[in-house]
Amino acid sequence: MILIFGGAYQGKLDYAVERFGLSEEDIYRCNADCGREPERKKLIYELDKWILSLIKVGSYSEEGVNKFISGLGDTVVICNDISCGIVPIDPVHRAWREASGRAMAVLAKKSDEVVRLYCGIATTLK
Repeated sequence: MILIFGGAYQGKLDYAVERFGLSEEDIYRCNADCGREPERKKLIYELDKWILSLIKVGSYSEEGVNKFISGLGDTVVICNDISCGIVPIDPVHRAWREASGRAMAVLAKKSDEVVRLYCGIATTLK
């Protein structure tokens, strides 16, 4: 597994598409309203939004997310790093921030490679 993370609009998806030669059919795009497990494609984009969808519908469990992560194999996973900045007042977004951080820690531990993108510049951390 490869984890690519960074802030919003930092070039994570462009980097992954170019580096791995991916097409649109290779990408599963999570959204904050889906509430269901992402399809297993070569790349899962914005996994953090899937976590938000689970929290919104009341079906989030850390164990469930960790189990999903454990089954990803050689998938490329992109997450937005939402852990920096001001802690949200909204309890849903506070829970999302915490759950996303915990999931990214598991992803990083299980990944063969971890890449952080900042201003379009990739830095390999692992």
